[in-house]
Amino acid sequence: MNLSRIMAAAAVAVCVVAGVAWAGTSERLGTGGAPELRMPIGARGVALAGADVGEVNGTEALFYNPAGLANTEASTEVMFSHTDYIAGQSVNFIGVNQSMGGLGRIGLSVKVLSVGDITFTNEQAPDGTGQTFTPSFGVFGLTYARQMTDRVNFGGTVSYVNEKILQETAAGLAFDFGFQYETGYQGIRLGMAMKNFGGNLAYSGSDFEHNLLLPGDDPQAGNRTVSTGSAAFELPSSFQFGMAYPVMRGANALNLYGLYQNNSYSVDDGRLGAEWVYRKQGALRLGYMFNSNDSDLFGLCYGLGIKVGMGSSNLWFDYAGQHVSDFFSDVQHFAVRMTF
Repeated sequence: MNLSRIMAAAAVAVCVVAGVAWAGTSERLGTGGAPELRMPIGARGVALAGADVGEVNGTEALFYNPAGLANTEASTEVMFSHTDYIAGQSVNFIGVNQSMGGLGRIGLSVKVLSVGDITFTNEQAPDGTGQTFTPSFGVFGLTYARQMTDRVNFGGTVSYVNEKILQETAAGLAFDFGFQYETGYQGIRLGMAMKNFGGNLAYSGSDFEHNLLLPGDDPQAGNRTVSTGSAAFELPSSFQFGMAYPVMRGANALNLYGLYQNNSYSVDDGRLGAEWVYRKQGALRLGYMFNSNDSDLFGLCYGLGIKVGMGSSNLWFDYAGQHVSDFFSDVQHFAVRMTF
């Protein structure tokens, strides 16, 4: 058995065990924190419902499967994406990846979730004090990936998660690990990704401090400073296993994608995607997400991409939409990628 087969078998064994260990149920819906870790970036992957973990490459791989970074052809790639999310929220992302020759590839990324201004309320003013505050949620990622053999890619990401609400902050590290395996049969590629693993987070800050006269204290004594804190919350970890199958190859190509996702914070789901590429200059994409949760907002995904040649560089403009089943308009994603 050659090295690529050994690594692939080991990857499957590790990920299957992890998937069982962190299996989610419907009772855990909404119990995970740090939702910004789950929000997708880019537009191509979104249009494919995130099903392309076996084939994803370039800067989008920083989010979907860090192993895909090793499959990037360009020496340097930069990407910016913007998402008009539900309820007036927005997600902005910028990422860059760079080849280091035989040492592999490295990527840097920043993702910021904006929820807008929130009215400040308290016990005395439940309808608002006239003041507002703006929470901030950021993820800063460092990714390394390498082609281990001619068929196996491996990659990992460490992310620093920082959330701030008023004077309270919650911060910690999250880890992603991914594999990609070229089967050598009909062009089929397999991908596995373990995402958002790390310790629990909790909020702390000066707003948890109170000056109180504790029961049993001398009434003439001064107040004491008492500090409280928030309950800890888990990261929204998940395990993904996907497959990519090229139905047609060449300048005009058709690729199909399938993915199973095991979630620690909710029920498991499945994802399907299809991409038709015309003369390597444009692409139409379609995806669908499904699970046993009837109240899930997202299902159908769609999008397109256009490539513009600029000498030795290429510029991609990508768009994706996610249909929202109730209450809100479709989520819109826009991305610009440039390769050097």
